[in-house]
Amino acid sequence: MPTIVLRNPLIVLGQLHALTKPRVLQLIVFCALVGMVMAVPGVPTLSEIQRAILACVGIWMVAGAAAAINCLVEKEIDAKMKRTSWRPTAQGQVDVLLTLLFSSTLCAAGSVLLYFWINPLTMWLTLGTFLGYAVIYTVILKPLTPQNIVIGGSSGAMPPVLGWAAMTDQVGPEALLLFLIIFLWTPPHFWALALYRVEDYRKSGLPMLPVTHGINFTCLQILLYTLILLAACLMPFVYGMSSWLYLLVALGLSLIFVIYAFKLWRQYSDELARQTFKFSLVHLSALFAAMLVDHYLF
Repeated sequence: MPTIVLRNPLIVLGQLHALTKPRVLQLIVFCALVGMVMAVPGVPTLSEIQRAILACVGIWMVAGAAAAINCLVEKEIDAKMKRTSWRPTAQGQVDVLLTLLFSSTLCAAGSVLLYFWINPLTMWLTLGTFLGYAVIYTVILKPLTPQNIVIGGSSGAMPPVLGWAAMTDQVGPEALLLFLIIFLWTPPHFWALALYRVEDYRKSGLPMLPVTHGINFTCLQILLYTLILLAACLMPFVYGMSSWLYLLVALGLSLIFVIYAFKLWRQYSDELARQTFKFSLVHLSALFAAMLVDHYLF
């Protein structure tokens, strides 16, 4: 008779949680929260705080479901790359059926929460983001073109728009400015990672820019994007969303990012690419944190 192996439920739950890419989810929810805060003038009421918490939970669930599908689709690719070979799907620790069941349940629960307790617009925008990331980016764009991260970056830039819609039931120009910042931030952020992980991507067969066009061309693209990003980061001040505090922080952070990119272009090294990638995370987090502080102080 076949032996039945009973797995520890806590271990399985931990593996499923890992498929949601928790660190990425933290940044997604934080960016969505920024959109929520910026959409509410002054100090939020108790009902607005409750609404924001529910919206964060719903967005977290749907985004986690999309990440799990990404891990499932790319399990063979992940197994070839040092950075992702630890993922439970890549190691065969979680089977296809369980991953699909987990992802569909998480997506359905999050969508129901957003539809009935927030508003239909937020649900449809979040579901569209799910399809954009899990299907259009992961299945179609990523293996097809070196511009995958540019086009697919639109899904990653959606969280502030989702947050804004959750609080206002509409998408205002302010939300689109926040979208633009993340959209322009994504290529230099991700290409810096791809530079020092280029051999991983070469083995995976994915047409990432450093693989298809080389290191020098990628570094030039990073520099150009950071210059455009600098201009975009000043737009909240120009539009009147934020005051001088945000402007000073945004200008300082963006200039540092440009300097990193310029050094990378002039004299490349894996260590400098790694430092650039790490600073890109600081740049976006500190930029939006400054926006929140500015929102309440001024």
